[in-house]
Amino acid sequence: MITKMKLSHFNYELPDELLSKRPTQNRDESRLMVVHRDTGKIEHKHFKDLIDYFDDQDVMILNNTKVFPARMFGNKEKTGARIEVFLLRELNKENRLWDVLVDPARKIRIGNKLYFGKDGSLVAEVIDNTTSRGRTLRFLFDGSYEAFREKLDELGQTPLPKYIDREPDPEDDERYQTVYAKEHGAVAAPTAGMHFSKHLLKRLEIKGVNFAEVTLHVGLGTFRPVEVEDLSKHKMESEQAIIKEEACNTVNKALKENRRVCAVGTTSLRAIESSVSTSGSLNAFDGWTNKFIFPPYDFRIPNCMITNLHTPKSTLMMHAAAFCGFELLKEAYAEAIKEKYNFFTYGDAMLIL
Repeated sequence: MITKMKLSHFNYELPDELLSKRPTQNRDESRLMVVHRDTGKIEHKHFKDLIDYFDDQDVMILNNTKVFPARMFGNKEKTGARIEVFLLRELNKENRLWDVLVDPARKIRIGNKLYFGKDGSLVAEVIDNTTSRGRTLRFLFDGSYEAFREKLDELGQTPLPKYIDREPDPEDDERYQTVYAKEHGAVAAPTAGMHFSKHLLKRLEIKGVNFAEVTLHVGLGTFRPVEVEDLSKHKMESEQAIIKEEACNTVNKALKENRRVCAVGTTSLRAIESSVSTSGSLNAFDGWTNKFIFPPYDFRIPNCMITNLHTPKSTLMMHAAAFCGFELLKEAYAEAIKEKYNFFTYGDAMLIL
């Protein structure tokens, strides 16, 4: 029995072919591994079978963040060198200031100008260094704020994870997004929610399942590698979270009635666990969270969760292990590899009961 979790505990060998580079043809036809924490039983289903595990008045907590086209390519003034710019977050609306990552970073210094678009119609100036690859950019744009955001959307690409290693196509614009996405602000998708089709959501609604929407704008902090063996020393970067009163009322009513309260994805899980009252109910929240969940952890709000199969040593895998139990999750992952489940962003899902 492991008493103190370390980074190396979360390493495992994943065959390359199980890292899915394309989504399934239909969202709800991806596979679903159902893991029962009370008995250790593992079942193999399809995502649309999810409906069989939920009843009238159960609640699903959805992260309604929307991914924006955060990856841009520009050219450096004078040399014309091609530079990748990954938009992280807007720092100041009026002054068009953004936190970004640049690649290759060694070529980009304070005072440099970058030109975007075939005609160089959008220009940005580097005004500060933040981390080794991080910079603060000021975009030089004369039009309205709405026109500026439209320009960013027009020039940006869907920010697929690097391992997918291909240019995004029109299918990604739709599929690297949940069907219920509405609040602009994520640079990565809350992937567990990408398995829901509109049809499945409708069927769940007809069955009487309630939905509580929260917002956690997924930033690169979620995917930044853990580089310390002692997990208690890892610091998550803050991400913006919003939980409205209406969602709290839906969740708290279900908790009182001992219903299933299901966190859809690790981002929903972190958002709700960032705002719990001393009595164990969900509070409204509007701010930033850097909550990092790893085993052992005592969850106050959800009693089941949906998640994807995550890459080795990722914070996402650690969140899932905290909920599932480390030993059982390890067993489930071994089973998933044996049964050739697809892993990570466009991969298959797990329901942990």
